[in-house]
Amino acid sequence: MNETILQFGAGNFLRAFVDVFVQEMNENGQEVGKIVVAQSTDGDRARLLNQSGGTYHVLVRGLEDGEPIERVQKVSSIARALTVQGDWEGLCEVARSPYLHTIVSNTTEAGLVLENTDRDWQPSQGVAPVSFPARLLALLREAYSASHPGLLILPCELVDNNGQALLTLVAKQSEIWGWHEPAFIEWLTQSCTWANTLVDRIASGKPSEHPLLESDPLLTVTEPYQFWAVEDHTATTYLNHPAIHRVSDVRPYSLRKVRILNGTHTALVAYCRKHRPDIQLVRQAIADSEVGEWVRGLLWEEIVPTITEQVPDAEGFAAQTLERFANPYLDHRLEAIALHHETKIQVRLIPTLNEYRAKFGKEPERLTNVV
Repeated sequence: MNETILQFGAGNFLRAFVDVFVQEMNENGQEVGKIVVAQSTDGDRARLLNQSGGTYHVLVRGLEDGEPIERVQKVSSIARALTVQGDWEGLCEVARSPYLHTIVSNTTEAGLVLENTDRDWQPSQGVAPVSFPARLLALLREAYSASHPGLLILPCELVDNNGQALLTLVAKQSEIWGWHEPAFIEWLTQSCTWANTLVDRIASGKPSEHPLLESDPLLTVTEPYQFWAVEDHTATTYLNHPAIHRVSDVRPYSLRKVRILNGTHTALVAYCRKHRPDIQLVRQAIADSEVGEWVRGLLWEEIVPTITEQVPDAEGFAAQTLERFANPYLDHRLEAIALHHETKIQVRLIPTLNEYRAKFGKEPERLTNVV
């Protein structure tokens, strides 16, 4: 197949999420194409991917309909991998290809910034700019110069309106470099599609033990649950997969995740700190009779009734959340969730607390106890 997707990032998440979807769409006869990975960080993932011919395995472990499942999935949707610093010209060639139709990224929130060191960068230098938005802009300029009709940009970074946020940074960098001729700006903003997205799947990295570890250093573990909301545009119609939801607005799905899944996580940290410091893992909390009952009461009696009219299928998502929390294969530590705890309370719990009071005219007992 042709190389049609350029992917910034080769970490566990993208390999267990986007690359799996592309694999499954290709297997179903959609011929989406192959992925070229651009590795930006230090490490040997690019080398390992090239050594394996772009093939690796994903170990899916968790609960489905209350039953434990474990299956191995072979993924071969990656054609090759390049390093940003060592293969910049190769990435420029990919950008100029008429077969390229999509750019995917997962640089984390820290990657969505501009760097002053890029101010004087020139294409003639033959090296990559420093920031991800500048690198993306430089490659888009290559595509534009090759008369490409336009690309679909699918950021997977967990920030609100990630597509528009990335476009804003790219447009600002374009101004800094003086690339503001009307034809290019029109191509950048109108011919290219900057889709807001929301991704949701836990990829926990290598298993502690498994027979495949000896032959596959890229083996990674993920949960059965997978969900990708993408704002619907003409350019996204090829994304035909059961876990990909083309929606008019991703914000209700973001709100659902923040209030139900993330909010329950943060409330659980606060409860266990105060009442059950002996519990270290999310699955231990769900299995415990006292804490598990408290979590279910929090979800069904306080969080879900508050937002059920604001988000799609709050009840179904809450049920899935409890099943994901109970995953017997996942050691999700409360101390990891506790990072930036006070800030998370303000974003994930306080809005639900205030809306519950306004909607029902009383205090939510469990929420009040932990904020």
